[in-house]
Amino acid sequence: MTTRIARSRREISRTPRCARNGKTNKKDKRCKRNTRSKEVQRAPSSNLLQRLYVTCEDVFKSGDAADLNPSDVQTLRLILDNMVLEDVGLCREIKFFNPAIEGDTRVGYTSIYQCKNYSICIFFLPTNAVIPLHNHPGMTVFSKLLIGTMHVKAYDWVNQVESEDSTTPPSKMRLAKLKANGIFTAPCDTSVLYPTSGGNIHEFRAITPCAILDVIGPPYSIEEGRDCSYYKDIPYQTLPMGGKGSLINKEEAGSYGWLEEIETPEEAHMYGVCYMGPQIIETAP
Repeated sequence: MTTRIARSRREISRTPRCARNGKTNKKDKRCKRNTRSKEVQRAPSSNLLQRLYVTCEDVFKSGDAADLNPSDVQTLRLILDNMVLEDVGLCREIKFFNPAIEGDTRVGYTSIYQCKNYSICIFFLPTNAVIPLHNHPGMTVFSKLLIGTMHVKAYDWVNQVESEDSTTPPSKMRLAKLKANGIFTAPCDTSVLYPTSGGNIHEFRAITPCAILDVIGPPYSIEEGRDCSYYKDIPYQTLPMGGKGSLINKEEAGSYGWLEEIETPEEAHMYGVCYMGPQIIETAP
């Protein structure tokens, strides 16, 4: 199964979770079909995963990513900071995490839980895999690197007035400020991006095999105006507009870039993974 990032994240809830004993429900053709994908090994139930679910239910109850209480964000971040591979049914001995093994560089994903207000999922990046530069419109995203080393590049849009003062190119390009451009190795702190800050437009490049636990609220939805867009970035000073007449000086120019929206890149296509980890126990509303 291959699908672009926006659709994969939005449709993660449609990817059936296999039975707890690892057997497929023969009546569910989707699940039967999905077992052809690589599977995630099961593990004992996880108290932290259940706590994550309960906390998400409270934090995202409004359905508005811009309406999150800072203390709630911190609570959710601390839970993720303490989560490890075993909490989602993974372990370092899984062949996928062996950096010496070369093969498919497509990104895989598995859904742990999804509702209309948020989703919990894992992205699997083999060595050299890329999740291309993409945005999260009207969304707050928590990302926890469970294992591996990856390069992260992230931008936020520059406000319209400042962008115009910086002689925006006469095209679909838009000025953005670089918020992150470095290498991260697990274990590391959970990152949080917001609708208009924190590096809402980001790209992941795996240096070694990686697993990233994401909490996304609310999930992608074309119907609700949260579709995913992809971009290519161009260094600020590469274009004539980034030179003479610009209000951004040479010392700061390296912290800016022009982003141009592009068609869905090939690297954005993913394969589904049947989730075989600890199950979340839904609580009554």
